[in-house]
Amino acid sequence: MGSSCLLPSTSCLLNYLLAELESLKINVKKLYLDRGFFNTPVIRWLQALDIPFMMPAIKTGKKGGIKQFFKGRKSYKTTHTITRDKDDLVTFDLWIVCKYRKGKRKKHGVQYLAYVTYKIKINLDYIYEDYRKRFGIESSYRLKNICRIRTNNKNPVLRLLFVGISFLLVNIWVNILWLRISRKRKGSRLIYRTLFVLKQMLTFLSQAIQRKYKVLESIYIPTG
Repeated sequence: MGSSCLLPSTSCLLNYLLAELESLKINVKKLYLDRGFFNTPVIRWLQALDIPFMMPAIKTGKKGGIKQFFKGRKSYKTTHTITRDKDDLVTFDLWIVCKYRKGKRKKHGVQYLAYVTYKIKINLDYIYEDYRKRFGIESSYRLKNICRIRTNNKNPVLRLLFVGISFLLVNIWVNILWLRISRKRKGSRLIYRTLFVLKQMLTFLSQAIQRKYKVLESIYIPTG
């Protein structure tokens, strides 16, 4: 993996990130990618690197595309080939997962989900829940941005410290929700998240800091 990249933008970005992980001696056991990486060069590149991965397939086409596999009422595995040109094609494993909406969001019937996989060792019935774990990572980053300290300082150490503090605040909020603003129920735990949102906790902290250290409310210009 060199510093220059002649691959398409998504492949080039992925190549750069994998190179950074390699320099840190971090071994990638499985990649969870979003649908933005669903294209022939990326899939072919990851297969060449022999890295297990999973990503949603974009639901395109009616006759020859992914939608042709949306049939039946049982989940199943198959293979599919995308051909962009005579010498530009890729074949991959395609897992079709059937979910029943049961009136969720006022929708009924079968919902089809398609995943491109490579060397994934997991039960077909569990792939949906397994992929959903990545949303927890994305949610954490969105929450982190709510309480991240904004700065123009270019010092990477200071900026990393601010990121660490923001994640710490998110974890404190989650811990408070679990321990104080929830109750046990059969088979799970009911958390009253709407009663104590993250911004409300940040407001409480801001008020406590203001009371302790006093906020500058006015400036007096000296006479004479």
